[in-house]
Amino acid sequence: MAGSKSVVIAALVANGAIAVLKFFGFLLTGSAAMLSETYHSISDTGNQVFLLIGIRYSGRERDREHPFGYGKAQFFYSFLVSVFLFGIAGWESLKHGYSELTSGGHGGGHEAGQVVEFLFISFTPPTWLDPLTVNYTVLLAAFAFETYALYKARAEMQRQIQRNDWSGYREAFRKTSDVTTLTALTEDAIALAGIVIALVGLFLQQQTGNAFFDQVSAVLIGIMLMGFALALAWENKRLLLGESLPKDEEQKLRDVITASGQVTDIVDFRTVYFGPKEVIISADIAFADGIETESMDDLISRIETDLKAANDDIRKVYIEPESGSDTGGQ
Repeated sequence: MAGSKSVVIAALVANGAIAVLKFFGFLLTGSAAMLSETYHSISDTGNQVFLLIGIRYSGRERDREHPFGYGKAQFFYSFLVSVFLFGIAGWESLKHGYSELTSGGHGGGHEAGQVVEFLFISFTPPTWLDPLTVNYTVLLAAFAFETYALYKARAEMQRQIQRNDWSGYREAFRKTSDVTTLTALTEDAIALAGIVIALVGLFLQQQTGNAFFDQVSAVLIGIMLMGFALALAWENKRLLLGESLPKDEEQKLRDVITASGQVTDIVDFRTVYFGPKEVIISADIAFADGIETESMDDLISRIETDLKAANDDIRKVYIEPESGSDTGGQ
């Protein structure tokens, strides 16, 4: 939890500073790509706020109404991020870029001294200011901030990969329940990609004198954000609905149960995430005939201990003994 929180705080500071820089750059230049990147960074900043709320809320102690705790709060707030922040930011970026394309806007090549209008703001940049120099400076500064945030998120994900002995990022993205770190890592990578797109668009506009490239950059950034919103929503959907551990992880736990040699069958076996790194196991087990009640209680306690030792994310284990005649195999 502490690692995830530090990642989010680092990203919050970085994205807040970047949003201010990008909006300042837009006001000075009128660049469509810069406004799209401003939307992007504002959504990133709001993202971190929502994730921090999720982390704080999920840390509440369990109570009568929530007997398994509030761990799923992180899944919920991360889902809100995808729907309200990335979706809206992506749509606004796409809409603004398309509007600039169809209306023949100036893109990032506004002439110095030309009025820039946005909502109720009307601003005239100083005549000595070179718009492209401003945009390059702002985007390169943003690149440095985002690289720092990505470094923090990547370090936390690498720690989890080593802890769980995953093969790499592909397996980590498929198996992790830490949506906070997953969201921050993906968001920072997408942010860097958006900055590169904006830089390429501005460079091509500078070389050709055609604002089309800046405007297309805004459209591409919007599409990218909306695509990420869908991917993030799908990732959180599986956890909100109560996803189990991956099949190979469950098999390892089944092997732990049968390792004692006194288990004849696993009648029913279920796992579910009730929060990041919070797994609950329910198992109906058939034991060998002739085991006394006291010995069975000790065996169940030992199995519970072994299961928790096999996977640090397991918080609660419920084992129900079944008679051999009731077994149906599974």
